[in-house]
Amino acid sequence: MRTYFLILSLLLGTTVYAQTSPEGLWMSYDDDGKTATALVRIVKINDQLIGQIEKVFDQQAEAICRNCRGDRKNQPIVGLEIIRGVKLEAQNNKWTQGRILDPEDGTEYKLVLELEHTGQTLVVRGYWGLFWRTQYWQRQVQ
Repeated sequence: MRTYFLILSLLLGTTVYAQTSPEGLWMSYDDDGKTATALVRIVKINDQLIGQIEKVFDQQAEAICRNCRGDRKNQPIVGLEIIRGVKLEAQNNKWTQGRILDPEDGTEYKLVLELEHTGQTLVVRGYWGLFWRTQYWQRQVQ
């Protein structure tokens, strides 16, 4: 009987738990949801999330952000901070108030992040006026 409880407690102790924060390393995908574009690391600094590109998979991508504005203009794509100022909206467990940059064309979007599938999928929704883009990023083992 003790063996049964020991095995049960080990199984329960190793179950996958839901991730509750988008902090970590993410594989980003193009809008088609099939083409991996980059690895993006999201970290929390001063209660806000930021995200930086760690690796780019598109060999044709520009090495610098020519179309970016401000402090990101002509900065290298690898290391570029594309997510800024995101804060947790506690009542609905979404991260909002931030912005995301598309380094291909330099456009910045208002941003909403939401975790799905026990925290393994990050819904990345960028808004620009009445238009929005949604991508689904996958958490990477670090």
